Amino acid sequence: MNSQGSPAPALAELSDVGQRARRRIAYRLLPFVFLIYVVNYIDRVNVSFANLRMSADLGFSDRVYGLGVGMFYITYVLFEIPGAVIAERWSARKWITRIMISWGIVTALTGFVHTAGQFYAARFLLGAAESSFFPAMIVYLTHWFRLRERGRAIACLYSAVPAASLIGSPIAGWLLGVHWPWLAGWRWLFVLEGFPAIVLGIVTFFYLTDWPAQAHWLPEQERNWLVNELQAELAAKKKVQNYTIMEVFGERRILVLMLAYLLAMTGYLGNVYWIPTFVKRVSGFSNQTVTSLLLIPALLGVGGMLINGWHSDKTNERHWHTGIPLLAASLMFFLATFTRQEMTLTIVFLLLGSGFLFAYLPTFWAIPTTMLSEAAAAASFGLINSIGQLGGFTGNYAIGFLNDRTRSLAASFAFIALTYVAAGVWVVSLRVRDAAGVLASATRK
Repeated sequence: MNSQGSPAPALAELSDVGQRARRRIAYRLLPFVFLIYVVNYIDRVNVSFANLRMSADLGFSDRVYGLGVGMFYITYVLFEIPGAVIAERWSARKWITRIMISWGIVTALTGFVHTAGQFYAARFLLGAAESSFFPAMIVYLTHWFRLRERGRAIACLYSAVPAASLIGSPIAGWLLGVHWPWLAGWRWLFVLEGFPAIVLGIVTFFYLTDWPAQAHWLPEQERNWLVNELQAELAAKKKVQNYTIMEVFGERRILVLMLAYLLAMTGYLGNVYWIPTFVKRVSGFSNQTVTSLLLIPALLGVGGMLINGWHSDKTNERHWHTGIPLLAASLMFFLATFTRQEMTLTIVFLLLGSGFLFAYLPTFWAIPTTMLSEAAAAASFGLINSIGQLGGFTGNYAIGFLNDRTRSLAASFAFIALTYVAAGVWVVSLRVRDAAGVLASATRK
């Protein structure tokens, strides 16, 4: 209190404590969650680079490859919701550790497949091993970051996706060209990239802390500040509406987000697993050149995610920040369908579309955290992600089918463009309807 009895110094001190706590938490947690998500994503999509040689060596058609890639998502979706709730109610740290070690083992074993059946089985098991990793990571971040910082925190996590391409593309280009004894280069790609996940899984168990109240690496003042802030946010959300897990499944806005995410992921996951093949077939370039070109969308993605997440937090707006990147990516793939005779333009549109899309991801996942709390939010992450990941099956199989049926890539480009534009329209329409509802409510008053 000052001489006039004002509490201003105490408030200033609290603000300083909060600033120190935010910095300490960000420096300790964000680089590590970024790192483990990089490893996760490299292991998930390394099959797209391996396919530059794998299908030819094993005699797989596009439909076989597309179905094999899609098999991952059948088991992946089965455990998303229970896995997210386990991370919330038991231990995100222990659950993430289990996931990382098991997926690392399965990834390494994928390097020894010889038949389509073995390929399907490996992808099937990988989906089961990795299931609920992403919603567990989102759950973990909600334990440590307030709503006003959550967009940037999720952007930091999601920037690992394009960053994984920055790291994984040159590694894949190099390994595809090696001629070591016993195994082809694409097999070494799986074997060697499985081990970092196992090692980091063990590190995760000892490095991460489940809850702020358990964080002995935070000074007591900072620990208490964060616990109080998160509890105050939780109480404020419960005053609006305290959803149960079952109520989440019937909430209109969650269902709209679920549909939008399914559409977006159908195109996105199809593109992720096919973009090296797209560029290779359009250009005829070498494997090393193709993997080098794919650094471009990765760089665009890192910048787009961080800038879009920062601007979304600054303006406190999520829906347009999600919809615009989807619509921009759709336009690029739509244009690519009309430039088949212009190789350079087609490649430019493919790379730009692949890069623009990344920016929607962190702001999309900040939307449900503004509505729900604790277990309900965790269940919504699992529900939305599990349904969305079905797009990994439908998108990849559809592209393989269209390629085989039409003997052209144009139909696949148009398919991806349509999924993106539909997803973008759904997300923006949700924003418009919510705004209209608020206006109508204010008018009645």
